[in-house]
Amino acid sequence: MLRSLLLASSALVLATPLAAGDIHGKVVCKGTRDCANAVVYVDAIPGKTFPPPQAHEKINQQNLVFDPHVLPVLVGTTVDFLNSATVRPNGFSPDASADKFNLGPWPKGQTRSYTFKKDCVATLLCKVHAEMEAFVIAVPTPYSAVTKPDGSFKIADVPDGSYTVKVWHPKLKPAAKPV
Repeated sequence: MLRSLLLASSALVLATPLAAGDIHGKVVCKGTRDCANAVVYVDAIPGKTFPPPQAHEKINQQNLVFDPHVLPVLVGTTVDFLNSATVRPNGFSPDASADKFNLGPWPKGQTRSYTFKKDCVATLLCKVHAEMEAFVIAVPTPYSAVTKPDGSFKIADVPDGSYTVKVWHPKLKPAAKPV
């Protein structure tokens, strides 16, 4: 099945199909500098569950920045937070949907881990360095992508079927559309 989407800030518009098994598209962001860091994903599929990956995802703290800035993960995924800087971050999320976790401070070269057990948007902050911010978006399927600055994205290897595709952006309202 060939699929493609054009996503606007609060609405999704079906566009021209591109490649079998993939959902291609472009997020249109109004009122932002660019369209980078939107997460586009296939929402829950009735009757279908996905085991979390064995391998952990990673976020690195270096130069007072969490990298990547936005990380979509499948629900149940463990994320390792590595400190590559000489300063000690204190990564935490105040979001109830992410169970308000706090990793505490940790030294350079060490990793702290957290498992995202349910759908959520977790804002990652640092109690020591107020300018640090990142987002972990735990989604119900393994079909997700982060947009490039021009808003383009590709979700690879999506099985044929009917789904709801959702988009989340750090500064815009979420959107959804059946495809």
